[in-house]
Amino acid sequence: MTIGFIYTGTTYITPDKGLTRASKPKTLIAKFGDGYEQRISDGINNIKQEFNLSFKLRTKEIIDDVVAFLDARKGSLSFPFNFPDSNSGTGETTIKVVCEDYSISYAYGDFYTLTAKFRRVYEP
Repeated sequence: MTIGFIYTGTTYITPDKGLTRASKPKTLIAKFGDGYEQRISDGINNIKQEFNLSFKLRTKEIIDDVVAFLDARKGSLSFPFNFPDSNSGTGETTIKVVCEDYSISYAYGDFYTLTAKFRRVYEP
């Protein structure tokens, strides 16, 4: 597999280099007056992960197809996304994500840039 996702029935798209992944564990903290605190993970899947991707200087047709894919999911339907992960045996991991935030910018001629933020969701 490669990094990216399928945006039509069979067409795979790979984001540009510079993909970023931000992780933030969700933790419950009880603080006491003397500086002492207790911490515990909040939930089973408590690590929030977000990915920032860009698809620079792609043709209008490709950008329109990817936007149609994202629009059809309306920020609530998940889809599989492959990303680099050196801790996996293959160097990549597939997770489910939703995309609630994306934007298009015109570059020149028939070329556009799409930036998107994917958020990991934990579901079967």
